[in-house]
Amino acid sequence: MADTIKRGDLVRAIREKLEGSLEAQASDTRFPPYLFETKGEVVDMKGDYALVKFGQVPTPNIWLRVDQLETMK
Repeated sequence: MADTIKRGDLVRAIREKLEGSLEAQASDTRFPPYLFETKGEVVDMKGDYALVKFGQVPTPNIWLRVDQLETMK
């Protein structure tokens, strides 16, 4: 559940929640596959948003709403 996401969790984006969202409309909607296929680590939290670091690929950290994320093991 999104409300249980906390710092240090490994997460990935949920495509259905991200596509068509306000965040998607504000940027390029051609999302890179790593958002959905690799594990990212939550490095910070602010309100309904989590800052996610995808360490397997050289990319900047990204803020996503917690309801657009699912935890991974």
